Amino acid sequence: MTVTAQNFNPQQPQKFSPEKFQADLEQFITKEACLTPREAAKFFPIYKEMQAKQRAVYERQRQLGWGKPADEKGCEKAIRQRDEYDLELKRIQQTYHNKFLSVISASKLYDVLKAEDRFHRQMLRGWNNPAAGAQMMRGWNHQRNRNGNK
Repeated sequence: MTVTAQNFNPQQPQKFSPEKFQADLEQFITKEACLTPREAAKFFPIYKEMQAKQRAVYERQRQLGWGKPADEKGCEKAIRQRDEYDLELKRIQQTYHNKFLSVISASKLYDVLKAEDRFHRQMLRGWNNPAAGAQMMRGWNHQRNRNGNK
């Protein structure tokens, strides 16, 4: 894992790097789901394709904004649009789950999905609480070192 506790200073705001986040995510998923190098090489290009499609929907959601519309009709329209975006995200997810199953086993895909959720929860905890983030990073390094992965 490229995340290190030595570089983490809870007093100093950390600059977000999408590239580092993606690399850490892929490394975490690979390790947690026990993907072989061959499986990872087949899986992650498809995964990145799915992420790009999801990001496009997230961007449309963001553009919808959080401001409350002025009237009932506007509120109803915003609710329906949010629902449509949620359904679109689920359709993307379902389509890509089928694609993933063509390159890795169902058992490994299950592990990938759990690892992805765990990674995001841990990262959010770290962003919301720098001390927890430092603890999380120490845990990753301890686990990595215990497994002989340096």
